[in-house]
Amino acid sequence: MWVGRLGRGLSELLMTAGVLVVLFLVYQLWVTDLFAARTQDRLHHELEQSWSRPAPRVPAPSAPRVAPPPPVVPLGDGVAILRVPRLGRDYAPVVVQGVSAADLRRGPGHIPGTAMPGQIGNFVVSGHRTTYGKPFNRLDELKPGDAIVVEVQDRYYTYRVSGSEVVTPNRVDVTYPVPKHAGEVPAKSLITLTTCHPEYSASHRLIVYGELVDTTAKSAGPPPALAVG
Repeated sequence: MWVGRLGRGLSELLMTAGVLVVLFLVYQLWVTDLFAARTQDRLHHELEQSWSRPAPRVPAPSAPRVAPPPPVVPLGDGVAILRVPRLGRDYAPVVVQGVSAADLRRGPGHIPGTAMPGQIGNFVVSGHRTTYGKPFNRLDELKPGDAIVVEVQDRYYTYRVSGSEVVTPNRVDVTYPVPKHAGEVPAKSLITLTTCHPEYSASHRLIVYGELVDTTAKSAGPPPALAVG
């Protein structure tokens, strides 16, 4: 009798565990996407409002030619909109400032301390591959020569993919101003996108590198990479 009760108890325990696993997967793979979609809609709206305000005035020619400091963006707020033609015309996640767990739930995150869009140095962005909207799920599809367009208030920065590689998580050298060259002074504007690899695992990181090739003022219309064919 006790053997039968034990068997029924184990069966019920396994069924309960199975239900909990299914619920967890539903939350991770579906509910987090809904959360991210709502957050991204709000971030797009906030950026549009921010960008509708007049841009900072440019100093008169007689004023000293001092480069303006980079904009200060609070953690979790939008920095730019990322557009990648190979990933579709509707692909346009807002990049937020910061890469904490909370920041990355909102969207792909710019690593503080790395270059801002268009600046000399390395603009480094990390993003989820399987949860919270999975903005970098298809990062492995990018090929050398593909365009990565970063939209800011008054212009588009077009980078071209120069290569990619898979590294271990401790390889922070890929985020250096000149990737993999500690202490080297940068002379180019670069972009580096990072995500987990392989899919559904965090054992490695997929890294995609790019280099700035074009800057287009919004007043001139979208850059060629985004032009409708």
